[in-house]
Amino acid sequence: MRQQVEETIEVIRPALQADGGDMVLREVNEETGVVTVTLVGACGTCPASTQTLKAGIERIMRDRVDGVTEVIAVE
Repeated sequence: MRQQVEETIEVIRPALQADGGDMVLREVNEETGVVTVTLVGACGTCPASTQTLKAGIERIMRDRVDGVTEVIAVE
């Protein structure tokens, strides 16, 4: 599952980098399906980052990786 999450991040990453941000994978809990990431650069301070995380990143992860239930951001 972690490899699939990493591959999906590589698909998402160019869009984040185009806006001056990026994402760092922290943890993949295969039991709960929770993926933990840190948003960095412009994404770390953007007021819309929560919406980007839930409506964008989480939706894409759930569509592409079986077992992902949630994506959460940590500092």
